[in-house]
Amino acid sequence: MAGSLLAWAQPSLARAPDGRLEYLLIVTSRPAPRDLRASDADRDRVISLLSAAAGDGRLTSAEHSERVERAYSAVTLGDLALLTTDLAEPSAQPLRLDSRTPVLGVFARETRDGRWVVPATLPVVAIFGEVMLDLREALLQSQRITVYATVLAGTLELIVPDGVTVETYGTAVLTRKINKTPRQAAPGMPVIEVRAASLGGTIRVISPRKSRWLGGFRRNDLPR
Repeated sequence: MAGSLLAWAQPSLARAPDGRLEYLLIVTSRPAPRDLRASDADRDRVISLLSAAAGDGRLTSAEHSERVERAYSAVTLGDLALLTTDLAEPSAQPLRLDSRTPVLGVFARETRDGRWVVPATLPVVAIFGEVMLDLREALLQSQRITVYATVLAGTLELIVPDGVTVETYGTAVLTRKINKTPRQAAPGMPVIEVRAASLGGTIRVISPRKSRWLGGFRRNDLPR
């Protein structure tokens, strides 16, 4: 896939010439969310919004036909996202590609759901507010996702598909933790790791029996 690349790094130790231990960064590249290949379900989401816009007069008949044709021929998520940027607020877009932005619930409620791209690492802050991450239709960029959560008298809720395991680590003081996912992940399914620093509040993980996850995770989508 062409286009810009996101750099992901993990630290490792190496010995400098003077004998001191230093951190080095081993950098691997993954496609940017905009460069990921689009699926038929992604195209259908965009076309639904285009049809709604044509129905209420935001698009003319000619504009609707032209954009629908471009949607059917779109190759990447970025190609599709361009077709709806002027039709809805960022939070209402059929495809949400702002995965590098931290999720902030500060004296407010912030939600990530629908078809959105989840990076390998995701910072989340819930301070006297609530953050809800619904991964049932999400497109995961890694087999293992790490959520770095800061919770202060707030709530962090994760909704994951059946078979996905969520592991919680970190320091949690006076925090209610609820995790209703299996202890071991099903074969071929991703693992969500939550590293939390929490004082008060709630960290809740649920996995509804009837998932509406429409193929958001596929083994072929993951970097090897």
